[in-house]
Amino acid sequence: MTKIFESHIEEFVIELLQSQGFEYLSPEDQEKERKNLSTVIFRNRLKQAIDNINPKVPKEAREQALKQVFNLPSQNLIDNNEAFHLMLTEGIEVEYMGKDGIKGDKVSLIDFENLENNEFLVCNQFTVIENNINKRPDVVVFINGLPLVVIELKNPADENTTVQKAFTQLQNYKKAIPTLFYYNSILIASDGLDAKSGTISSDISRFSAWKSKDGFVEDTATVPQIDTLINGMLEKILSLI
Repeated sequence: MTKIFESHIEEFVIELLQSQGFEYLSPEDQEKERKNLSTVIFRNRLKQAIDNINPKVPKEAREQALKQVFNLPSQNLIDNNEAFHLMLTEGIEVEYMGKDGIKGDKVSLIDFENLENNEFLVCNQFTVIENNINKRPDVVVFINGLPLVVIELKNPADENTTVQKAFTQLQNYKKAIPTLFYYNSILIASDGLDAKSGTISSDISRFSAWKSKDGFVEDTATVPQIDTLINGMLEKILSLI
């Protein structure tokens, strides 16, 4: 019997996401692109997305919006997460000098009307260094360079593995590298088979399984919950943000 390792579960999740059209970026390529491992956003990817989605907004206003994403108003995790969620769902308010004086506008970070106008990326072993603490969440899912989903996986071959342990690891990450979670919309904890999702403010009792891939027919008990969740929930991630 082939021994299962946690890395095999990572590969399985990545393959599921790739089948949905997500681009995969290896740990080596992630670090080359990011350069500074304390930065959790792929800046160039986000800048390109802002430019593509908001072509009618002047360049200086688009740059103003980009700066707001990186300079959230608080040091508090929940406050920053709420502030960013408003930016994500409602757009970022900007001002610029027009022909008739100062003009207000909004810059969108995601194109909700044309999903193909967004960039979908999955990374594994995503290194983050904050306050000299080095952590590597198992899988992080990005839209337009923004780390919106963090997935913690445990090895199903380990009889002591539970979803609770994956959940606890996510809580440890929130304390050690909170900046990553300023931008988070969904947390997923899995023991490699069972899987539950929640938000950064959810306790374990509020993490729940995803029952169906298509939203209509529940998957059978023989289908791993991680498969159902990835193929069901994350395929509809934009409508859940």
